[in-house]
Amino acid sequence: MNKLRSALLLFLKGIAMGAADVVPGVSGGTIAFITGIYGHLLDGIGAFSSRDTYQYLIAGEFKLFWRRINGSFLLVLMSGVGVSIVSFAKVIFYFLTNHPETIWSFFFGLVLVSCFYVGKEVCEWNIKSSLTLLAGVFIAYQITEMNVVSIEPTPLMVFCSGAIAICAMILPGISGSFILLTMGMYGHIIGALKELNVEVIVIFMAGNALGLLLFSRFLGWLLHRHGSITLAFLTGLLVGSLNKVWPWKLTLTFRTNSHGVQVPLLQENVSPFSYQALTGFDPHLSLGIGLMLAGVLLVAGLSFAGKKFREAEGSAQAD
Repeated sequence: MNKLRSALLLFLKGIAMGAADVVPGVSGGTIAFITGIYGHLLDGIGAFSSRDTYQYLIAGEFKLFWRRINGSFLLVLMSGVGVSIVSFAKVIFYFLTNHPETIWSFFFGLVLVSCFYVGKEVCEWNIKSSLTLLAGVFIAYQITEMNVVSIEPTPLMVFCSGAIAICAMILPGISGSFILLTMGMYGHIIGALKELNVEVIVIFMAGNALGLLLFSRFLGWLLHRHGSITLAFLTGLLVGSLNKVWPWKLTLTFRTNSHGVQVPLLQENVSPFSYQALTGFDPHLSLGIGLMLAGVLLVAGLSFAGKKFREAEGSAQAD
């Protein structure tokens, strides 16, 4: 029963990660970190880049291979991520298009509370970690200010964008979807997910696999060897990314996407109190604040539940 409950919770964490990864400005890596599975995720993915892992496979030791990559963990988690991305792509796209103030309010709450959860994992705050935090804030802020470029969505570019975006997706604080947005590939990829374009999805996932193999082990090494500095930098990335997920924005210029539809190009953050006068749209302030609090409570609930299950598993192993 405990194993079933743990698997269900892990699946739900995967769903939360997948939903986050669909949205520009929110990172699935952040959800993994605050729910206590980030280390297991990196270790499992990193095992694929180890030569020793494949020796088990060549020798026919499939159980040892499965254990080495933490296969059960990855299978349940990635199943949740996959189901979420396919299921929520249309829903989130609809809200981003028709109710941007409310959906961004929810994600702003998610990222805001994530700053606290990642930051509290820094073992020692000193001048070095503080400067690293500021560097993270600066870099993330500059990324959010980047202009969207226009790239032809050829198979090669789809593959390369998958490799680059997945590196951001597993980093707490950097949104892979936003990287896709700045590359001009977000609409193409989200459209492929909505329409279940198998060719584009497979090419993109192949790029994901390469990016994970090249990057996850290095990130795991950083966290093991330079934990406080790395976490301080990741906290800075989260703080800087708040600029992107601020709900109330004034669009300054538009661009025409690959479907001939005008979408925002340059935007600036404005006060919710002047939002209606500047844009003509209702800021939905009360609902926005409520959804921010809902995002905070969701993250806190996932973190609390994850902590309780880890304590329960630890007690069971001790007995």
